[in-house]
Amino acid sequence: MLHNRYVRTIIFSRTFLQLGVWIRNFAILLYVSDLTHNDPLYVSLISVVEYAPIFLFAIIGGTFADRWRPKRTMVLCDLLSSLSLFAVLVALVYGSWHALLLATLFSSIMSQFSQPSAMKIFKQHVPHAQLQSVMAMFQSLMAIFMVIGPVVGTYLYQKYGIHVSLILTGLLFFASGITLISLPRDAAVQEAAGKRANFKQELLEGLQYVWNNRTLRTLGGTFAAAGLAVGIIQPLMIFVAIENLGMDKEFIRWPLMINGAAMLVGGALIMGVAKKVKPQSMLALGLAVSTVTTIWVGLSHSVWITLLLQAVSGLIYPFIQVGINTMIMQNTQVEFIGRVGGAMTPIFMGMMVVGMSAAGVVKDLLTLGAVYTFSGFLFLIGALLLLPIILPRRQQEKIGHAQEK
Repeated sequence: MLHNRYVRTIIFSRTFLQLGVWIRNFAILLYVSDLTHNDPLYVSLISVVEYAPIFLFAIIGGTFADRWRPKRTMVLCDLLSSLSLFAVLVALVYGSWHALLLATLFSSIMSQFSQPSAMKIFKQHVPHAQLQSVMAMFQSLMAIFMVIGPVVGTYLYQKYGIHVSLILTGLLFFASGITLISLPRDAAVQEAAGKRANFKQELLEGLQYVWNNRTLRTLGGTFAAAGLAVGIIQPLMIFVAIENLGMDKEFIRWPLMINGAAMLVGGALIMGVAKKVKPQSMLALGLAVSTVTTIWVGLSHSVWITLLLQAVSGLIYPFIQVGINTMIMQNTQVEFIGRVGGAMTPIFMGMMVVGMSAAGVVKDLLTLGAVYTFSGFLFLIGALLLLPIILPRRQQEKIGHAQEK
């Protein structure tokens, strides 16, 4: 796959970008925590400015990504993010630390334009049979930084402080943009295509396209169920450590580290089996296994069983992400890639935020085991929603094999 110039260049670019994002996020988090004496309002605002653009700009960024030339869009987004960090650094020197929140907000907005452009390039220049393997490689890259990102970000801030961390982040964003310049020029037809219709019309066409596509509509339901399931249990892992396992809150780092390391293995495993397993089957398997592991984690009082379940959960998580991304890529025409991603992502994120908001209330009403069981059944519902997609395709494959014989 790395012999493909487009895949190789974008992977290298995202490596610089992801490293910069993790350094920035942890530097800002730790700096704001130190400066405000762990004020929960300002600490929570960091997450708000990071996730809010997904709801506000995902469909907008996706629509513009479909209209604009993808290479130019990605390069400009990375370079603008880099420049914004140096501007914030100047403001920080003069004492305006609130500008740090603006830096995170601006960079997050830029990613809503850049990310769908990368998917569009993959759709255009990666053979259909290799799409799932490329998505697996992409997921593995994300998993790597989920493991090493917090460590690198924390170390750099504690060793060198906020100013050096921001300078390094700006340089990494700049390196990402410069790397993308080596991509071949976008086809001229891209620019002409962007002038065919007005923005509002194309945005509505994208939403209609998702609704009229049975596979994408079904995925939307699976997104909603899985997002709610993830959101409900995400804030509660600390209570698993304290209440179920009898450990202190610091113990939570171990299941999280094991989960992240297992994601790396899962991503590598998918790259090996990607051509042999259908994405819808991969997604259904991931959700079904998540059902079992989620329920069991909520009921387990054994440290070793809980850690083992976290490893299995991390191992299977790439199956879910790669299955979803591949199904979207394979079932979407290239001219709608940005808008489909922009319409689907907020469904998952929105339900995840709803789940996170309700987690505390639900835990007060139910036992921890009951909450995890409920979340597990939401994963199961997501898997069952896929059956109308999986079963007809298997019947068609059987008919095709019978005709060949």
